[in-house]
Amino acid sequence: MLTSDHEKCLPEYYDDPDFNYANWWRGRGYEHQAEVMAIRRLLYGRRFGHAVDVGGGYGRLSVVLADYADKVTLAEPSRQQLELASSFLARHPAIDCRRMTASELEFPDASTDLVTMIRVMHHLPDPAKEFAEVSRILRPGGYAIIEAANTTHAVNRVRYLLRREQIPASAVDIGSRGSIPYVNHHPDTVARQLEAAGLRIRRMLSVSNLRHPLIKKALPERVMLSAERAAQERLARIRFGPSMFFLLQK
Repeated sequence: MLTSDHEKCLPEYYDDPDFNYANWWRGRGYEHQAEVMAIRRLLYGRRFGHAVDVGGGYGRLSVVLADYADKVTLAEPSRQQLELASSFLARHPAIDCRRMTASELEFPDASTDLVTMIRVMHHLPDPAKEFAEVSRILRPGGYAIIEAANTTHAVNRVRYLLRREQIPASAVDIGSRGSIPYVNHHPDTVARQLEAAGLRIRRMLSVSNLRHPLIKKALPERVMLSAERAAQERLARIRFGPSMFFLLQK
């Protein structure tokens, strides 16, 4: 379980000058574009008043949300990420930045129309409190997009099969660093947790389906993205990819 001490460490981890999240994304164009593709697919044809990008780092995906919402708030606990955001988002006046954690979102009840939480759950072994906060700030009928690192992805299934083990239903530690959790989640467990928080699943996508070093070396990025576009919907049914995107409605 993510304790209060763990949560306090997360901003410090992302404030470490040796870990620049913007630099980390260099060379990961396929992964970034796959996530943008998924968000645009899930939000197509919709318009929102106020969107909140929870744990959005320096605003990498906040700029995408700005195409669908009149106002976007980047809610991020790291001071360093918010400093990076000040320059990255300089030409996006509809996006404002506020320092807060996913478990304590400083918005009134039922005050937002869209909430996203991408690449946050790998730090949350037990996301119940964060899911409750997302549900609390959403107005009735509002939408959320939540991404979870998928412990049942295709490569992992082979690994567990060779070991003759079942994939655990609970969160699986994939290499936590001291007090900073790094976990994968079982999609069926996540689905139950979301429903318990009052968030109904409307759609799921399998994302970054070709995220493997050998594939990235073998194929041009444009080819990978073309395959990704065709695969996200189809492969969601079998929980194929390393990242699952949930479109939810309160």
